[in-house]
Amino acid sequence: MDLPVMPPVKPMLAKSVAAIPAGMQYEAKWDGFRAIVFRDGAEVELGSRTGKPLTRYFPELVEALKERLPERCVLDGEIVIAREGRLDFDALTERIHPAESRVRTLAERTPASFVAFDLLALADTALLDVPLTDRRELLTRALAGVSPPVHLAPATTDAEVARRWFEQYEGAGLDGVIAKPLTLLYRQDERAMFKVKHERTADVVVAGYRLHKSGPVVGSLLLGLYDDRGTLQHVGVSAAFPMKRRAELVEELEPSRMADPTGHPWAAWAQEAAHETARLPGAPSRWSGKKDLSWVPLRPERVAEVAYDHMENGARFRHTARFRRWRPDRTPESCTYGQLEEPVRYDLAEILGTPPAAP
Repeated sequence: MDLPVMPPVKPMLAKSVAAIPAGMQYEAKWDGFRAIVFRDGAEVELGSRTGKPLTRYFPELVEALKERLPERCVLDGEIVIAREGRLDFDALTERIHPAESRVRTLAERTPASFVAFDLLALADTALLDVPLTDRRELLTRALAGVSPPVHLAPATTDAEVARRWFEQYEGAGLDGVIAKPLTLLYRQDERAMFKVKHERTADVVVAGYRLHKSGPVVGSLLLGLYDDRGTLQHVGVSAAFPMKRRAELVEELEPSRMADPTGHPWAAWAQEAAHETARLPGAPSRWSGKKDLSWVPLRPERVAEVAYDHMENGARFRHTARFRRWRPDRTPESCTYGQLEEPVRYDLAEILGTPPAAP
């Protein structure tokens, strides 16, 4: 492979802002795997946000990119999987599997798509120092008439349209809106763009915590919601605390600490088989690797209000929730899925203008 921009490339990033800024180019914020695509003739490489290769996990995309992209190019975009008109992040994470046979099976069962939103090189020309508006024009021309599973991400300079996207697209599983200055040059690994994400609040049961890697202070709170059967489901964590606050939380939670987890709703976490049928806080995963996921069980009696952006498949917080305050006025039993706001469904095909990439 011999391109004017060579791997690894760390993609340009975005910083969070509270409102959609004026006078920019706006795109949907896709909830998938960020990927830099390098194509040089018959060679295709997919680089992750950290620069590590993703190529082996998406063989169906490699073939599609060879057929549909310009002969020599470098693209920035997102790998996504769509099911029933929505993005399915869980199906995407299943691809990161060591067995090639498993990857091939999933490639046939839930094929991935690539949504391109920036162009870093074309033919023999590097475009990193070309303004965004020019890069977008070149990208639009390069992908004119492109067909699924490769897509050109919709973009607009109309802030009103961006606000409408912000409200509508969440129903298709998208994450918010990205705003890019029109003269922006491509700056690797810099937070030079802006992202506006949805934020809601929920009252949750704090049923345990993990210790911080630096010592005997709280690393993250383990959060739960009751389902329709009255079972407390592990729905995520809250982890962003100053070090002083982490130490304070240990003292605050000590009265609820259980020396013996017997009787705790998540007591089965130590049983490996339990992880196959329930979302439990001690469950190992391909993401956690050898990380210590042991946890301190608490009697499920304290309620906290947390902020979150959206739910993954309606079952858990997609990202780390942000602690807002304790809610002594709420009972744990009142913390159910029923309190969560459900976004209006929106078919992904309406965004991409084509049928979804997966059945």
